[in-house]
Amino acid sequence: MLYIDTHCHISDKAFSGEEDAYIQCALDSGVGLMLQPDTDSSERKDMFDLVDRHPDVLRPMLGLYPGSVGADWRDEIGKMLEYSGRPVVAIGEIGLDYHEGKEFAREQVEALEWQFDYAAGRGLPVNIHMRDAMGDFIEVVRRHKGLRGNMHAYSGSYESFLELSRLGDWYIGVGGVVTFKNASLAEVVRKIPLDRIVLETDAPYLSPVPLRGRRNESSNIPIIAAKVAELKGIPVEEVARATTLNAKTLFGL
Repeated sequence: MLYIDTHCHISDKAFSGEEDAYIQCALDSGVGLMLQPDTDSSERKDMFDLVDRHPDVLRPMLGLYPGSVGADWRDEIGKMLEYSGRPVVAIGEIGLDYHEGKEFAREQVEALEWQFDYAAGRGLPVNIHMRDAMGDFIEVVRRHKGLRGNMHAYSGSYESFLELSRLGDWYIGVGGVVTFKNASLAEVVRKIPLDRIVLETDAPYLSPVPLRGRRNESSNIPIIAAKVAELKGIPVEEVARATTLNAKTLFGL
């Protein structure tokens, strides 16, 4: 195994009927494990069913996605807890997302804090979706110092990463965005130590250059690794070794 995709949605409708071929293609590309984030009750069963069919290569998470948080978020948490007996590698993908507005900002913060406490109680890392809400997110993290987790599809600054690192044990997830022209993530990746980086695709989203506009897959992880190696001026084999070790350490793989 060369690589671990720490965030991909293979149970997404985009891959319906093609899941086995997707996984085989990933394996052929050196991606030996693929972590499956949870979103909400509308997709959870499909995700866990897929994991059950491929237990050697897929690992599940459990969580309530911020975009699925509304006034009834506690009901959604209750449905999530129906799966609390299942072994998972993280509580995720959870977080804050104000990109479409702040109508449920208070509820998102409440749901995030509840899930932070739940993760701490279970001794699990968190997998974070954060979009246009870094200030509020850091304030929540300050109230929950000592967490360990991954900032999926990291879009923040180097300075924000340093602040998070003062508050807990944090990594960043680097995906296809790092290959985009003029992506600010590239400069952040240059600065952040390699031992704080994990690789991901967020498949079927965020395909790397030169595949933008096409469906993303875990088999594209080597493209992302090559870009990280280029930015850091190191061999891609070093990126593979380090990011796989980081993923194993963070997620207990």
